[in-house]
Amino acid sequence: MENQFDVIIVGGGIVGLASAYKINLKYPGKKVLVLEKEKEVAAHQTGHNSGVIHSGLYYKPGSYKAKNCVDGRRELVAFAKEHKIPHDICGKIVVASDESELAHMNRVFNNGTANGVEGIEKIDAKQIKDIEPYCVGIAGLWVPCTGIIDYADVSRKYVELIHAKFPGSKVLTEHEVTDFVKHADYTEVVTPKGKFKGKYIITCAGLQSDRIAKKEGAKISTAIVGFRGDYYDLTDKGLSKVKNLIYPVPNPKYPFLGVHFTRMIHGGTECGPNAVFVFKREGYGKTDFSLKDTADAFAFGGTWKFFAKNMKFGLDEYRGAFSKNYFLKRLRKLIPSLELDDLKPGRAGVRAMALAPEGEMIDDFKIEVNGNVIHVLNAPSPAATASLAIGTAIQEMASKHFNLN
Repeated sequence: MENQFDVIIVGGGIVGLASAYKINLKYPGKKVLVLEKEKEVAAHQTGHNSGVIHSGLYYKPGSYKAKNCVDGRRELVAFAKEHKIPHDICGKIVVASDESELAHMNRVFNNGTANGVEGIEKIDAKQIKDIEPYCVGIAGLWVPCTGIIDYADVSRKYVELIHAKFPGSKVLTEHEVTDFVKHADYTEVVTPKGKFKGKYIITCAGLQSDRIAKKEGAKISTAIVGFRGDYYDLTDKGLSKVKNLIYPVPNPKYPFLGVHFTRMIHGGTECGPNAVFVFKREGYGKTDFSLKDTADAFAFGGTWKFFAKNMKFGLDEYRGAFSKNYFLKRLRKLIPSLELDDLKPGRAGVRAMALAPEGEMIDDFKIEVNGNVIHVLNAPSPAATASLAIGTAIQEMASKHFNLN
């Protein structure tokens, strides 16, 4: 009985852990197991993001991202208050640097209003200066409900609560799932350290989500392609130039938000990220390489189509990855007084981007049911902010499709 569970969740990032926590809250008597391949939970996307509590500003009204981000943010803030997790609802500004950005800035404002983002308002050049004295723009948005937190702290709290409140449930690290063996009324999940029997399976494998889904037997059309984001940190000299969070108006032609400034909850301020294709899915160094990851990416037709559609963007991002001067030039769009010695090299993260065969980025959360399995196939930003809301959605899917009563 020791290795028998009602639900086995593959992946100990913030979405997998939130899902385990929410299923156990609904069904406290059920045994839930989370299997994580790394030594610690939250080792990849969860622990390498910028720690922003997103407002719900950018996402298409009615989308899963929009609803789950707004609901999840409110629940996350309440959760952080209840469990004394350090966080700060400091607000952010989105800054238009020239006239060509105003139309899209207004669309972003309308999106935020439609999504129920509270307190959002348009501001002028003087108000930008009042909020961020070193920032220069012709107009902007003030988003007071945006904040900062450490999502690895949140993930560790989920683990702590699962172990404390639900004695039959476990989170095991250093348990990489290598196979699924199907039986009539259960699935055997195989790891090098043991085999575990689960009536129902949920996969939340982030950068490996497509591979785990295929390994389980799901027929999926999407593929994960990794994009690394490099950051610089502000030096002691540069720290005074940013109070909280400063974002550009995103370019609607490209799938990322652009380089921005983020004060971190444990101190310091980050600048970035860029977004460059990685030759290793879990490679955080600029020259990291995996033959398997590269071959898989280039064997998928959607990768080439995505590159063809975003060639100029991709080349610009690579310039930023290898040229501090070019990175500085982009940051100066928001803070013109920034200098080279205001910046020092920081960390990097890798984002899992799900691509369709036509080369389009999957722009929303994507969760599918395959028999006795739920696969989370796409959960990029703002999934960390939305983790509790996504956990509830997965719990509701499990209640509907699995016999958990």
